[in-house]
Amino acid sequence: MKKKLVGVVTSDKMNKSLRVEIERRFAHPMYGKIVRGRTVCHVHDEENAARTGDTVEIIECRPRSKTKRWELVRIVKAPVLAGAEFEREVEVYRAGGVDRVSVQNGHLESLPAKPRPRGARPIEKDWSQTG
Repeated sequence: MKKKLVGVVTSDKMNKSLRVEIERRFAHPMYGKIVRGRTVCHVHDEENAARTGDTVEIIECRPRSKTKRWELVRIVKAPVLAGAEFEREVEVYRAGGVDRVSVQNGHLESLPAKPRPRGARPIEKDWSQTG
């Protein structure tokens, strides 16, 4: 029987790989205080579907690399951006030079720029007015 765990994606910067943290609470053996511990698992994600912050279900599998021994089963819950947090994310995208964004599965994604109409000139900014 293969183990199944539920955790939160903390990094999705690698191609087809995720870093998932499984948090647990337990009583300290000597002092009895409830402490938090975490287990870090490197997970194979074939479609690059999960993003940072998603809650995912993973299952044990054969070793795929030096550290990867888990596979993504499904995305349990994706964080939904709303209100001020959503506006902040849009501003971050726009500061990076992205004019158009879309929301897919609660995540912001950049869209290609709209093509200019035929014959339209590029907008020229008057740099003498800035200061």
